Amino acid sequence: MIVTLTLNPSLDRTIEVGALTRGAVIRAAATHLDPGGKGVNVSRALLANRVRSCAVVPFGGDEGRRLVSLLSAEGIEMVTVPVAGATRSNVALAEPDGTVTKINEPGTALSAAELEAVAEAVLGAASSADWVVASGSLPPAVPVDLYARLCERFSGAGINVAVDTSGPALMHALAQGPALVKPNREELSEATGMVISCLGDAIKAAESLRARGAGTVLASLGVDGAVLLQGEQVWYGRCALAEPRSSVGAGDAMLAGFLAGGAQGEGALVEALAWATAAVGLPGSRMPSPHDIRRDDVRVIAADPTLPLRSGG
Repeated sequence: MIVTLTLNPSLDRTIEVGALTRGAVIRAAATHLDPGGKGVNVSRALLANRVRSCAVVPFGGDEGRRLVSLLSAEGIEMVTVPVAGATRSNVALAEPDGTVTKINEPGTALSAAELEAVAEAVLGAASSADWVVASGSLPPAVPVDLYARLCERFSGAGINVAVDTSGPALMHALAQGPALVKPNREELSEATGMVISCLGDAIKAAESLRARGAGTVLASLGVDGAVLLQGEQVWYGRCALAEPRSSVGAGDAMLAGFLAGGAQGEGALVEALAWATAAVGLPGSRMPSPHDIRRDDVRVIAADPTLPLRSGG
């Protein structure tokens, strides 16, 4: 069982447009309303592929009640923690070539008592869990070392912790030795101060995160695939996609696939890439189900450090 924690969940509205032109009146081709937040998406992807998961979700206000209603309708197993503030709403504008412009609200602050209630909810749900996934942005005014403190607490209880966040929250978490971190290319660059222009740069940046405490690093590189550093091994893989629709939630699907695939080695990397690629081919923040996933399209190849990474990857 995999428990996910989303401290800053959201209602995600995705609007498909023919082209995004600033200042113009644009007619939507389609709209989608989905429950959002990185941990929520991981649980949704796992459920869609019949892997048991429990989502721990703080919620508040009308938006929070709608979020819980949507998750319940999808059949998500969850533990909800009521909070005083209102759950945020996000908007994503998706263009036909897969380009997505996101407008994210900051979310609501959580009190010390609310944060403690959330932590206790995770520990209760994780009594028989293989992993706890702590992911996404921190709400306003929450201490930047919160994921680090949660990582220390959960790891101390004998639970594997995967962290998927960015900025100071990621850097603090590394010091507590999470079993897994899943940065993207931009987050790798931000965490290390390196310009990531080729595969060798990405590998060196991932090695830097391991030197700071991460056990395993699964780094998503967008259109260029992903690189996995685990033990003494480095694996690199990629998967072609004919018709991208929305990149929203693709990284969350990648993490879900990796964990569902056993979180070890080449086989788990294949699952991660197949799930992420399937998610990019779906509208909004829909998560892929088994019939969407094409493992045979994934190629794990020798990691050539000189391989250039494409812009926007």
